[in-house]
Amino acid sequence: MSKEKTKKLHQDVAPFAKSDKKKSVLQLINTIPPVIILWFLAYQSLDVSIWLTLALCVVNAGFVVRTFIIFHDCTHGSFFKNKKANDIVGTMTGVLTLFAYEKWKREHSIHHATSSNLDKRGVGDIWVMTIEEYVQASKWQRLAYRFYRNPLVMFGLGPMYLVLISSRFNRKDARRKEQLNTYLTNVILVGLYTGLILLIGWQSFLLIQGSTMFVAGMLGIWLFYIQHTFEDSYFEEESEWDYVKAAVEGSSYYKLPRVLQWVTGNIGFHHVHHLAPRVPNYNLEMAHELTPPLQQATTITIKTSLESLKYRLYDPARKTFVTFKDVKHLVRAKSKGVSIDLKPKRTSLSK
Repeated sequence: MSKEKTKKLHQDVAPFAKSDKKKSVLQLINTIPPVIILWFLAYQSLDVSIWLTLALCVVNAGFVVRTFIIFHDCTHGSFFKNKKANDIVGTMTGVLTLFAYEKWKREHSIHHATSSNLDKRGVGDIWVMTIEEYVQASKWQRLAYRFYRNPLVMFGLGPMYLVLISSRFNRKDARRKEQLNTYLTNVILVGLYTGLILLIGWQSFLLIQGSTMFVAGMLGIWLFYIQHTFEDSYFEEESEWDYVKAAVEGSSYYKLPRVLQWVTGNIGFHHVHHLAPRVPNYNLEMAHELTPPLQQATTITIKTSLESLKYRLYDPARKTFVTFKDVKHLVRAKSKGVSIDLKPKRTSLSK
């Protein structure tokens, strides 16, 4: 994409990068109260049926995901015009979703600045290895990577790791403001959870809160995964990396049914979000519809998104994701000391 087209694309999207106080407040009203109400109903339903309780927890998980989108917008300073308002609402929704606001804000900003950059992986993203890295890795490194990329681990253990470990501790290079925000979030959570446990008992609390947050976390990781892991997703080395291409070609348009689009706060228009992070979630669809170049982004449906589960390694030579099975012969050849070409031509790997 030429510099002129890039500049024009930014200009076309700029009008949508404006928050609307009424829309933001309305979104808070139709999102946060339902989380609290559904939690209460889930508790009340324990006297009726545990299956009804779990069903309510699943529904509530959707509203928790929507709450996270508000949190996410606040970290970008796009939910309100006022920075303090974004910080306050962001911290509050961070408590509800179990994420420390300032910590996630910094890590996510790094993700946006380095998304699809092969030379700047490791912060705020999902672990991706190239074919060469995987083949050259030790047996234990390959085993660790395969374990990490296993769907049961990524979507099963992943949510628990994020909320119980990753979000509870500061990074070594965290600044004072970030550290204090993490401490504040943890203290509020301890106080809130202690009160609820004393009020309803630890078994009821664990069943309701645990089920709700587990499903919400699983959905959240899935959304993040599919938005950057599809067959022809864009990845480049630093020297060739381009921010606009990373946004439009390295992020998908996840076309969801209307109700799921509403629940996920339009985050399926992820290519728009990566191009212009200051566009609030309620303007993403409009930006997509009224900006023709953005409609060229890779479109994924629920059915086609499931295919992404088989994509585990990135092939920089062919600009595509491949499966473990595709490189099995390369790993076997290396183990036997056979000289192999780790940058194969387009026809060298089976699809």
